[in-house]
Amino acid sequence: MNRREALSSVALLLGGTIIGSSAFLSGCKANPDAAAGVLSAADMSLLNDIAEIIIPTTNTPGAKAAKVGEFMGVIVTDCYEAKDQKVFKDGLAALASKFSAANAEAQQKMIVDLDAEAKKYQETKTAEQPTHYFTMIKQLTLWGYFSSEIGATQALRYVAIPGKYEGCVPYKKGDKAWA
Repeated sequence: MNRREALSSVALLLGGTIIGSSAFLSGCKANPDAAAGVLSAADMSLLNDIAEIIIPTTNTPGAKAAKVGEFMGVIVTDCYEAKDQKVFKDGLAALASKFSAANAEAQQKMIVDLDAEAKKYQETKTAEQPTHYFTMIKQLTLWGYFSSEIGATQALRYVAIPGKYEGCVPYKKGDKAWA
């Protein structure tokens, strides 16, 4: 039973129609503007490629397999303020042309250099200045990957139904972190 059927059933049980029922049901209508995000499909594809350099495929799937680009698109659209969206979009646009024209080795060097630039910027920026766009990309990559099913179950140790809390379990070098 969906929400509309439930409300209709409640209305019948109460012996009539609910006044203002259209207000209850308006949440069920799709908002066509909500689908249009700040980032295009090409932007999200580029973000997947950048994220794959940050978290590459090794013995576990990388960020591209976790579809981190799509995750970034949702977070930037739904959660970032307009000024942060602009910084993110402008920075990504500036990076896109250089990144697309480069080979894999040059792309990796570009990301390493951008990471160093972002760290330096963050150390010297004032409170009024925006966060560096690459810092946003890197944070969203880590968040998106480790909160995805792939990241939580394959890159981290995962127990679907954990037992009791044991705070003094010894760490062995090479152990995965817990999801």
